[in-house]
Amino acid sequence: MNAQALRAQLLAWYDANARDLPWRVGPKAHAVGVRADPYRVWLSEVMLQQTTVPHATPYFLKFTARWPTVADLAGEADGEVMAAWAGLGYYARARNLLACARAVAAEHGGVFPDAEAGLRALPGLGPYTAAAVAAIAFDEPTNVVDGNVERVMARLFAVETPLPDAKPELKRLAARLIGDDRPGDWAQALMDLGATICRPKAPLCDRCPVAEHCAALKSGAPETYPRRTAKAERPHRHGVAYVLTRGDEVALVRRPPRGLLGGMLALPTSDWRTARWSDAEARAGAPAQAAWRGVGEVEHGFTHFTLTLTLLRAEGEADGVIWTPRRDLDALPSVFLKAARAGFANLL
Repeated sequence: MNAQALRAQLLAWYDANARDLPWRVGPKAHAVGVRADPYRVWLSEVMLQQTTVPHATPYFLKFTARWPTVADLAGEADGEVMAAWAGLGYYARARNLLACARAVAAEHGGVFPDAEAGLRALPGLGPYTAAAVAAIAFDEPTNVVDGNVERVMARLFAVETPLPDAKPELKRLAARLIGDDRPGDWAQALMDLGATICRPKAPLCDRCPVAEHCAALKSGAPETYPRRTAKAERPHRHGVAYVLTRGDEVALVRRPPRGLLGGMLALPTSDWRTARWSDAEARAGAPAQAAWRGVGEVEHGFTHFTLTLTLLRAEGEADGVIWTPRRDLDALPSVFLKAARAGFANLL
């Protein structure tokens, strides 16, 4: 493979086809000296780790309008940031976001370190994000490898080792293509290629600027790369969610700070276990003495397990809950928003 020719072809394609993203400084602006805001790059990368650009973009715009600098974010209360994060999933990332922001504000005067090593030393900022911020915001030639880049490398080199075992090999292959010329643009060009052309299914090989270098295309089946091991079936759990109302208010609780959905507002629930809860068990665990009635079930999928929540609904009073207007429930994590909506709808 001619790495120099591949780099030139991909960067030329990026110059003409770069996605217009609210956190990005495009190649034309970058060429005349405009540099990306490290805060915006960092925030976007954290948001994009487990979701798509269309889903993350409104959250990014909301965050940057409310907290335009890392110091603004660092000074916010945990609960406010966690509520704004609702719907992005993996709430540990929101806690890490705050830890990192507060370290930058308190220990670095509100200025992000300008090198990968310094970024990597910040709390809650992992190796991928450090490499991405260093490349995109500071033009450091780092090895930025996300899922899109892994797919591109697996196809360019027809890597037969299945994921996730192939990750170290794919990272080594990506490192071979790094150069000192335009490292930030190179990282984003690879990302854009994977997101728009070298797609997981039905790759647009006829539009690929580096198709002549692609070993998977030469094999005749590029869509079969990267190879993957069969996924184990996710375990299933059962729980009970309690929709307790007081007029137009709903009883919520704050989940423990650690663990799944840690620190988030939620409906009161039972534990989540492998065995289904009996009606007697469900009513015995209710947060208040009330005329509870069953109003159906909801299904939800997490990364490592699936969940069935049995819904009980009642009107009444309870101690130790946070009474919240129904109109404000949109900030709940999706599993509890789904349960609350189903609880109301099924009572009609």
